[in-house]
Amino acid sequence: MSNMKLGVEVISAHELAPKDGQGSANPCVELKFDNQKFRTTIKEKDLNPQWNEQFYFNISDPSSLPNLSLEAYVYHINRNTNSKTLIGKVPISGTSFVPLSEATALHYPLEKPHIFSRSRGELCLKVFLTENPSTSPYNPLPDLDPFPTNPLHGQAYQSEPEISIPNSTSAQFKEKRTDSTHTFNHLPREQTVNFAANEMNSGPPRAVRVLPSSSQQPIEYQLKETSPSLGGGQVVGGRVIPSGKPANTYDLVEKVEYLFVRVVKARELPKKNITGSIDPYVEVRLGNYKGTTKHFDNNQNPEWDEVFAFSRELIQSSFVEVFVKDKDVLKDDFIGMVQFDLHDIPRRTPPDSPLAPEWHRLAGKKGGKIEGEIMLAIWFGTQADECFPIAVISDAVAPGGLFSNSEIRSKVYHAPRLWYVRVDIIEAQDIIISEKSRVPAVFVKCQLGNQVLKTKPIQTGTLSPVWNEDHMFVAAEPFEEPLILSVLDRVNPNKEESIGRVQIHLGSVEKRIEDRVINSRWYSLEKHGVAEEEHSKKDKFSSRIHVRVCLDGGYHVLDESTYYSSDLRPSAKQLWKPSIGLLEVGILNVEGLHPTKTREGKGTCDTYCVAKYGQKWVRTRTIINSLSPKYNEQYTWEVYDHATVLTVAVFDNCQLEKSSVGIKDARIGKVRIRLSTLETGRVYAHSYPLLVLHNSGLKKMGELHLAIRFSSASMLNTMIVYSKPMLPKMHYIRPLSMSQIELLRNQAVQIIAARLSRMEPPLRKEIIEYMSDIESHLWSMRKSKANFFRLMSVFSSFFTIGKWFSDVCWWKNPVTTVLVHILLVMLVCFPELILTTIFLYLFLIGIWNYRNRPRYPPHMNTRISCADTVHPDELDEEFDTFPTSRSSDIVRMRYDRLRSVAGRIQTVVGDIATHGERMQALLSWRDPRATVIGLIFCLGAAMVLYVTPFSVVVVVCGFYMMRHPRFRNKVPSAPINFFRRLPARTDLLL
Repeated sequence: MSNMKLGVEVISAHELAPKDGQGSANPCVELKFDNQKFRTTIKEKDLNPQWNEQFYFNISDPSSLPNLSLEAYVYHINRNTNSKTLIGKVPISGTSFVPLSEATALHYPLEKPHIFSRSRGELCLKVFLTENPSTSPYNPLPDLDPFPTNPLHGQAYQSEPEISIPNSTSAQFKEKRTDSTHTFNHLPREQTVNFAANEMNSGPPRAVRVLPSSSQQPIEYQLKETSPSLGGGQVVGGRVIPSGKPANTYDLVEKVEYLFVRVVKARELPKKNITGSIDPYVEVRLGNYKGTTKHFDNNQNPEWDEVFAFSRELIQSSFVEVFVKDKDVLKDDFIGMVQFDLHDIPRRTPPDSPLAPEWHRLAGKKGGKIEGEIMLAIWFGTQADECFPIAVISDAVAPGGLFSNSEIRSKVYHAPRLWYVRVDIIEAQDIIISEKSRVPAVFVKCQLGNQVLKTKPIQTGTLSPVWNEDHMFVAAEPFEEPLILSVLDRVNPNKEESIGRVQIHLGSVEKRIEDRVINSRWYSLEKHGVAEEEHSKKDKFSSRIHVRVCLDGGYHVLDESTYYSSDLRPSAKQLWKPSIGLLEVGILNVEGLHPTKTREGKGTCDTYCVAKYGQKWVRTRTIINSLSPKYNEQYTWEVYDHATVLTVAVFDNCQLEKSSVGIKDARIGKVRIRLSTLETGRVYAHSYPLLVLHNSGLKKMGELHLAIRFSSASMLNTMIVYSKPMLPKMHYIRPLSMSQIELLRNQAVQIIAARLSRMEPPLRKEIIEYMSDIESHLWSMRKSKANFFRLMSVFSSFFTIGKWFSDVCWWKNPVTTVLVHILLVMLVCFPELILTTIFLYLFLIGIWNYRNRPRYPPHMNTRISCADTVHPDELDEEFDTFPTSRSSDIVRMRYDRLRSVAGRIQTVVGDIATHGERMQALLSWRDPRATVIGLIFCLGAAMVLYVTPFSVVVVVCGFYMMRHPRFRNKVPSAPINFFRRLPARTDLLL
């Protein structure tokens, strides 16, 4: 017998359905596992009962645990009739059982007993495996009277004949647990015990609710609903319960208090070094944390105006010290200091005006006043303070122990506005080449920055080639790079000779917002290269080029995948519509991170979050040395179309070390949220698993906690958007090809990455590419399988209907077949009811599905993505470079595999084409006898249908298709045999 036991703690239930006819219920919970049963106490007239009772089941064979399941049934006990009514049930698979150290109280939604019943509510359970139960387990008892007169305690029973148990026996089970475990604290395992204790005392706990998933993916990859204590109150069921305190603009993040120290300037500082100069800077010290300002060379009256913020949770001292020092090569000299007692520091809450700084006289090392003064402002505030975005935060501490101003601060970035540049190369005149005896092959090379496109070479003897080719480029405001048109002569495949070129500055190019004709223009070609050095006067050729250039503002420049676009507005602001709402996002924290680097012998992370919606990118501050970083930063975006997607990603900052040159920031995970799936005004507080696909397989890197709210100014305007086209109308009037869109999208991403990398701190190129899904078009066997299964899922309903109709035709259920016959006759007699019945049926399905509508945003699904069953070699192929960097043997194996898959697809496509060609061959006289038979049938069918009412034909055809199996034959019918004998073009294939 194994010592392992399954522990189940029945904690509570919430919002149970009333069953006693008086709006209440008498609930109890019955647990079943491996032929063992337990029952809790009965709670009188309580729809939100609290039990806090613990039970232990014996596990006879631990190896069979994955095949077992725990079932929890919630019953209503009717004392008058001694009966019980099932309220709902919760099945828990044995694969989800975890050790006691990892167990957490989870809220499980109650499932319906049967399809026609109503079920609501949740059951909070804590399920775990243990070999050393903390209390003596309940011994399985014989089955008692299921409804005793005074049930004061939980019972354990088996399916045996009922026997009587004395009351003294049940007295030993009257002990009740008083500690509530329906919530738990998110505590990092890597922190010390003292820090964890501070965490538990720093704020209220969060309840986590496991949301049901139709994809059957593991619980660790599922979305979890949380109930954080935000600035506006506690989040419960998507609504914020006010906390009684004044509301503020930061109501989607947890309130965090900071000590702000603003160092403004100093005056009349004494000179300390021998040279008589002074290079002052300020050092703010609070316990083990310190921050320094920049230093000024030889300045007695420096102005810094820098702000430092110390988290109140990390304060380890009762006073804050401000030192003024002189920068020196060997050792910095002490000038003076100011000390403040934390108990005397005022508290400021917006919208109060900023605290006015004041002058403080510097004190020496012994406390006496010395020459010089410093202007400071010091106060307690929260992240709602207007100084918070520009402050250096204490949790962003570099490895050296000092505050770092680069690569760690939170910033808001605005991507440049992108335009499509349309260049129509029409013709050229009077082309002059060096070799008169040779027919030139003239073409035009168009270059805008790193974008290069060429026209086709034209060989003509008139020296006035005509192209009439249209090319598209991407440009960003402000327009810094000119458009260069070079006319070249291809002397041979390896040599090109320049004829001339022209530079066109985009600032002078005409802009258009609709499909109107732009006037073309002739440009004279200038000398370039060697000819320019030889002719000092820089005379011009007589050659000219005729082009039409414009900035197309009627398009939306796609810089994201079309499936995850966050902005669909055109480039021209004149075409922008008013916003329909506001998106607010609170980035709370990340938990359970895996260490990505080692520092001081411990695994750690330096993480930050990046969120993108529209042209606005935001980056939180970098939290140093933390596997459970807390950001609590809130951002807002204007929404112009709710059929858009918000993207939030977490990265590991790899730029803090001195040896990090050329190292890319590591990806930790990404979350996408489609705004159209959000209810207006509801706060969505969830924990999103951060999933990353590596060469070794799928890996969960942690969980990102977000609070999101979409607010709509006018519900009518939001509804009207559904009738509008998604893209600007120029995409439909003059559509771009798919190859053009993909090429231009790649160029747009490169331009945005180049612009944002020039800001401080830079938003690096790998971040832009990851957020924009730049590699989404690359081949992947895993994605191909996922898309195939998606397609099969779409057609599964049609397959189900076809199978059902086949069962009807074969009389699997005679009653159903007879009813379908009657329905067919009714629809034929009253054809006006056909569409009415269809749409009414769809309406009823939609109303029925409202009860089970999704209550949470969709998240990445590992089963739909085929990420949990992918073969390692397919993953290696997916992460391979382009062109490939693998060995020839591996490439040959993958090529053969791709040929095998393509061969099956080729066969299916050929079969579909064969059936279509047989239909065409019916009247083509390719088979004369078959065509004669077909013509006779068509003539006879026309005569019969002329004299026979159409309703009769439909009824006869329907009855024939649904005829009884007694009148059927397993041999194919004559029409099918005739069709299969028709010829196809397969005979013409080599």
